[in-house]
This record gives sequence, C-alpha cells and structure tokens, in this order.
Amino acid sequence: MDVLSSRVLLHPTDLERSRSFYRDVLGLAVHRQFGPPDALGTVFFLGSGFLEVSGGSAEPPGPSLELWIQVRDVHAEHERLAAAGVTVLREPKLEFWGLIEMWIADPDGVRIVLVEIPADHPLRRDTRVLAGPEA
Repeated sequence: MDVLSSRVLLHPTDLERSRSFYRDVLGLAVHRQFGPPDALGTVFFLGSGFLEVSGGSAEPPGPSLELWIQVRDVHAEHERLAAAGVTVLREPKLEFWGLIEMWIADPDGVRIVLVEIPADHPLRRDTRVLAGPEA
C-alpha cells in the first residue's frame, strides 16, 4: 500500500457545536471546508494528519475512539482549556513512560489526550549513528 494521505473522520451528534469546539476552543487550523452551508464539513490540520468533522450521527462515538495530540506546553493548555470550560477528564500528569499527558473531552465525550514530550525524553533525541571517516 502506498499511502498518500490520511485523516480521522468524526461524525458528531451536533455538527456545528463540534466544528466550533475544534476550531474555536482547541484552535485547530482549518485545512478545507466542503458541502452545503447548513452542513459544512471541515477538515482540520492535526499535526502531520487531518481531522474531518462532518455529517452527523444519532449516537456519539464509542469509548474506544481517542485522539492523541502533541502540544508544546500541556500545563499552559490545561489552564487555557479549563478557563474556556472544556471538560478536563484528568489534569496533566507525568506518565511512567516519560510523557506528560492530560485528558479532555470534546462535546460528544470523545477523549482527547494532550501530550507534551519533555526535553530529556528519548523521543527528543537523535538516535542515528553518525558515520565516521572510513578507515
């Protein structure tokens, strides 16, 4: 398989409420919009991927759906989002695997894991071996 692009599709119970949450509260940048003005689908930039919020569903997504979003400063995001009234499921915590995580919920209860990678974490290190001069 030669994957050229990918995105997560989210069909919320209230399209406008969810579009507003991801655009105005989380502050995700819009990649593109499509469809009729009264049911406008929106594709958001999500780091190196995309999140499409479109259509609708009578039921919210199941509890197995989670979004993982890396941020620069999870503590600053905690303050900002809590002040905006976002449901904080768990405050920032240093996990035993070395990442700082906090959990929030979107309007349909989708869990969003906000992650900060500390400066000393192995994910921040360049583990490539530099080739030395040939002997």
